[in-house]
Amino acid sequence: MRQAKMLRPLATAIAIGAGAAMLGTAVQAADRTFIFAYSATPASFDSDNWQAGMLESTVNVYENLTKHSIITDSTGREVIDSANVEPHMATSWNVSDGGRVLTFKIRPGVKSAFGNELSAHDVAYSWAMAADRKKTGNFMRTVGRVASVEATADDEVTFTLSTANAIFPRILTTVFPALVDSKHVKEFATDDDKWATKWLAKNTAGFGPYHVESVRPGEGAVFTLNKNYFSDEPFFNRVVFREIPSAASRAALVKSGKIHWADGMPIQQLVDLKKDPNVKVDSVPGTGMATLRMNPNFPPFDDVRVRQAIIHAMDYDAIGVAVFRGLGERADSILAPAFGEFHTASHNAGTDLDKSRALLSDAGHAGGLEIQLEYSDNWWWEEPLAIQAKDALGKVGVNLSLKRIPKAEMNSRRRAGKRDLPFFSHLANAFVLAPGYAFYLSAHQKGSSNVNDYKSDQFDSVVDALIEETDHTKRVELAHKAQKIHADDSTFVVTHFPKTYAVTTPCISGWLWHQHDRLVWKHLSCDES
Repeated sequence: MRQAKMLRPLATAIAIGAGAAMLGTAVQAADRTFIFAYSATPASFDSDNWQAGMLESTVNVYENLTKHSIITDSTGREVIDSANVEPHMATSWNVSDGGRVLTFKIRPGVKSAFGNELSAHDVAYSWAMAADRKKTGNFMRTVGRVASVEATADDEVTFTLSTANAIFPRILTTVFPALVDSKHVKEFATDDDKWATKWLAKNTAGFGPYHVESVRPGEGAVFTLNKNYFSDEPFFNRVVFREIPSAASRAALVKSGKIHWADGMPIQQLVDLKKDPNVKVDSVPGTGMATLRMNPNFPPFDDVRVRQAIIHAMDYDAIGVAVFRGLGERADSILAPAFGEFHTASHNAGTDLDKSRALLSDAGHAGGLEIQLEYSDNWWWEEPLAIQAKDALGKVGVNLSLKRIPKAEMNSRRRAGKRDLPFFSHLANAFVLAPGYAFYLSAHQKGSSNVNDYKSDQFDSVVDALIEETDHTKRVELAHKAQKIHADDSTFVVTHFPKTYAVTTPCISGWLWHQHDRLVWKHLSCDES
């Protein structure tokens, strides 16, 4: 096996905070250690407890019964195949009762870091936990139309659905719900915490390639290889997850070779880093797009003419240059091109100031209009996009006031049951590469990311039919119809894909983008030659 290139100042020890001893992370030169820099130490390892660093870590600890196939595209790059799902921790599955019953055979020899072998009982336990907690895992249960999950044998788990569901095997590619080693987790359950959620927040119990060894809040975490991992052995046997809050500091560290990977880099650093010969920068469009969302339950956004006027007033070329510095990719639908033939260009909403003014006049606002846009700092592009929106709307007589609100307030006001933001910035990406899931997530009345409270019985009906339809041709037609309905209702200002970037030292190779938009460590290697 090739030896990893050891980073210059860290050849004998990996330091987190004041020193390696703080996390017990002394690393000898022969060790294959990957150093990942992020803005925060993982605050939880529980996939149903969304906190900083949770997803960045859990996608490397937990895996599922299925996975997307990997293919080579026309450029010679390895990519996940959105059209095909294959067995992973299952060996096979069969479908019966008109698509309502799916029975999976568990792969033998899949073991957690604690040595316990995956069984159907672990799968049933994990889904029962998700149902009881009623969070993200249960949302997957809802969109998957799961009525029951039963261990019909030690090595056989049966999912019974309320309706046929073409996307269900794709749901099983995610970490929602995470499949946990129930034998180990149960040791930490109490009368007050029957699912051991307090333990799961601070520890890991997955069957994936890595598990957490130690954590120091404010400094970082160390992950070690699950020596029982059933699939190909990863190149890196240890991962140091360093907390570096400053993007500028992360940029400096990757330039100097003190870290392998700088995550979450803002656009200005990316522009500079692309020019540096000591750094490698790669990118993919991903599935998350930068949007401004209008809530049609609040005036003046209850008038589709106003919504369309705002969409036509935006200067998309200027946004591409000023906000995304030419590194973004223009979006043209609620669905990303990553969904293949399901995607269609449904927005014919380029900049048209005359049309915007005419629509405003027809809506009774010929004399002008005053509205407010609220934004936060969940994503680096929010404030520059807000500034561009103010400039663009001013040209058609709309006085846009900008209000920056705390991240916690923004997140709270977007939740189901509240959703009282009339006009605001948002990004959501679908963790399941199925159009029905993406539509259900962002715009269905039951969707957890339908944050602008869009209500369309027609749209919901098409999406529900799409989820249940098993004929591929009909599913493509339904997906195109859903995009057209949503575009006509005009509740999103769809701008650009910010793209997902890999910012690494030159030795790193093997980056494979996944639909959850987080780095998967097991694919990576490092080569000096």
